[in-house]
Order: sequence, then C-alpha cells, then structure tokens
Amino acid sequence: MDDLLSSDTVVIGVGNTILSDDGVGVHAAMLLKDDPRLPSGVTVLDGGTLGLELIPYASDASRVLLLDAIHSDKAPGTFARMTGADLLATTGGWSAHQLGVADLIAALFLVSSHPQDIVVLGVQPANTDWGTTLSGKVQAALAGLVDAALSQLSLWQQSPQASLETRASSVSKRPSPTQRTCASHEEGAT
Repeated sequence: MDDLLSSDTVVIGVGNTILSDDGVGVHAAMLLKDDPRLPSGVTVLDGGTLGLELIPYASDASRVLLLDAIHSDKAPGTFARMTGADLLATTGGWSAHQLGVADLIAALFLVSSHPQDIVVLGVQPANTDWGTTLSGKVQAALAGLVDAALSQLSLWQQSPQASLETRASSVSKRPSPTQRTCASHEEGAT
C-alpha cells in the first residue's frame, strides 16, 4: 500500500458503476491497468465514489490523471479533456458527481506540497440511471478514452515538465509496453 502513496503519476478512474455511464472512468481505469502500453511507475486506482478519501493517494504525485464521465452537453460518447484549473473555473450546471471531482481537485491544490499537473479525461454519458452496463455510445468510446489516457501519460513521460496548458491536439502518441501498478477500492459514498 505504501507504493501507492509514493507514485509520481497517478491515474484515478472515478464514477459510480451502478449508475450506467457514470462509471465509465472506473471501466477505463480497469482497462488501462491491464494495458501492456501502460508506462512503468504509473499507479492506476479505481477511485469509484471515494471522493476526498483519494487525497492520500494523489497529494504527493506530480501528475494526476482523472478518468470520468463529463457532462459537456455534447452528443453521448463525445470525448472531453480539461485541466484541473479549467474544471475549477467552470461555473454552473454541475452535477453532484462533478462537484465531488471538483472538491477533490481543489483539495489537491491545497494540500499538495508542490505544483501538480491535473488533467481530467472523459466522455459525455448517455444514461446515468440505475444499471451496471455502459450505453452503446459510451461503450464504443471507451477504447478511445483509454488511448487518450495512454497518450497523456506518454506526453508526461516524454516531457516531465509538460505544463497545465497542454491541449488535446498534442496528446496523440502511444507509449511502449511496460510494467504497471494497480490498486482497487470498493465503491463507497463520497
């Protein structure tokens, strides 16, 4: 467990897997942890609905990548990318879920001992009603979300000083196969 607290790059899949597409971040994280392209030294967590309980796992990391359902008022399955600062600057129209992610990011900005690159990648959900399967459009977007996560990780690996201003168009290359680390957490209340 101590290894999880010392990783410099942490990927956290968040969401509720019993609310259909809301769990897309967790599904993406589980695929990512088993992907042979995952760079070594990256910790992948199933953050579920743990919210602020994830602070100890991410507060000392230089780079935090959150995978999530992002309500962007776009077509279901549409990819979205935001920095932590972008998300915190967004006003209005937030779901309770998005507020939990924003609270986590705000807390990380407060408790981290050094500046962090925080990126949120996700897709627009189609259905967040009770259910344990993803909708067809979000399921179809899942592999693209994993590829986008791998591209972001590759960018960070190639440019350790990559800034928060990195845009989605620069996230396109895939890393080579390497070792991976994972921890799972059961879903709990935020």
